[in-house]
Amino acid sequence: MEQKEKLLKLEELMDLEEGCLHAEDQLSDIEEWDSIAHLSLIILLEDDYNKEISGAEVRALKTVQDILALMQ
Repeated sequence: MEQKEKLLKLEELMDLEEGCLHAEDQLSDIEEWDSIAHLSLIILLEDDYNKEISGAEVRALKTVQDILALMQ
């Protein structure tokens, strides 16, 4: 899966407009990066990538690139 497709998944997860997320974006600057988005990311990673991640690990993520790295 290409980075663009991963970004689309994240935009959908956070209910953002298509094309507004970039790998270098700071998660703390994204208003929609809230506890619901955290839980949604945990589920996405488990369902689509067979990866388990804890809430603490999600809270430690700093950039969109950090999430993309988990989506390998």
